[in-house]
Amino acid sequence: MTNDLARHHLETRLVHDGSFRSEFGETSEALFLTQGHVYASAEECEARFKDEVPGYIYARFSNPTVAMFEARMASMEGAEAARATATGMAAVTAALMGQVKAGDHVVAARALFGSCRYVIEEWLPRFGVETTLVDGKDLSAWKKAARPNTKVFFLESPSNPTLEIIDIAAVAKIAHEVGAKLTVDNVFATPMQQKPLELGADCVVYSATKHIDGQGRCLGGVILASNQFITDYVKTPLRQTGPALSPFNAWVLLKGLETLAVRVERQTRSAGTVADALAGHAKLSKLIYCGRADHPQAEIIKKQMAGGSTLIAFELKAGKEAAFRFLNALSLIKISNNLGDAKSLITHPSTTTHQRFTAEERAEMGVGDGLVRLSIGLEHPNDLIKDVLTALERA
Repeated sequence: MTNDLARHHLETRLVHDGSFRSEFGETSEALFLTQGHVYASAEECEARFKDEVPGYIYARFSNPTVAMFEARMASMEGAEAARATATGMAAVTAALMGQVKAGDHVVAARALFGSCRYVIEEWLPRFGVETTLVDGKDLSAWKKAARPNTKVFFLESPSNPTLEIIDIAAVAKIAHEVGAKLTVDNVFATPMQQKPLELGADCVVYSATKHIDGQGRCLGGVILASNQFITDYVKTPLRQTGPALSPFNAWVLLKGLETLAVRVERQTRSAGTVADALAGHAKLSKLIYCGRADHPQAEIIKKQMAGGSTLIAFELKAGKEAAFRFLNALSLIKISNNLGDAKSLITHPSTTTHQRFTAEERAEMGVGDGLVRLSIGLEHPNDLIKDVLTALERA
């Protein structure tokens, strides 16, 4: 980030930061579709491979378009460095695995996206890494779970799909007291509404597929942290294993960042309006929205979030059958397991994102058979309310 851009507001940096122009002076960032680069001499090639001089080598390592995306994300997050990946799960997996080796221990909140739970519960243990799941809201549980070989704490806040909130600053403090580092998946809050690094986290990961793209076009992920963290834990594993973000996807994500602030502000405002319209509905046993005073962790939300997120979760009293009738009765809102899109999308977690878990495990996470997760888009909120209320009548 240049000194000039550093003086600008976040919305301005989302449009301009990280950009550089070729000799053609293009307005929009250039799309560099090349897997390799040439060198003026063998000596220059050797120097680049040794990191003695700056420059690009191979698209698996770095690419000019991808570098622009990384720089803009780092500016937005307030991070020293960023590394882009092919998907959000690639970012999560690389960030966690880069920090541990056989014999180490990881503590994670149990309220996680299904694929994140898989990495914690099944993937890491295959390589001799011990893992423990805890109730992330219970700070004493983090303390009790820590061991001398604990290296990483991992959490989502808000969690997917139950919008559970964890006190990031408090967990970061505990992690550092026991010699561990905290990695936070910040997808649901977006960089606009929560800054985990400022709260003490050591690393932040995103599925850029969600709000950052925001229009359902491509996959992407990103890891953000200090220069030292990226150098020690991320740079070499990514370079050698190859979960690289394609230049085209990086270009699409750059275009998404230009409108991120506008979209998230509008979607969050609409989500609050829809949540208020649903509150107290006779067919619902539960309504969860981070922008409402009745959220179980409302006080923590006030302390660490700047907005209520674009996601709403609610549970129908009559269970799965009623939830399915409700989903099938919607006309405007589309059934999809994606989120953060310009279109409003809804999913039934117990049969999609969390279907591989037992009923007991889902209950422990708060994922009931009647629970649905609604991602609010850019439609007029009154149209969304009409669609939801009409579908509830049929459920």
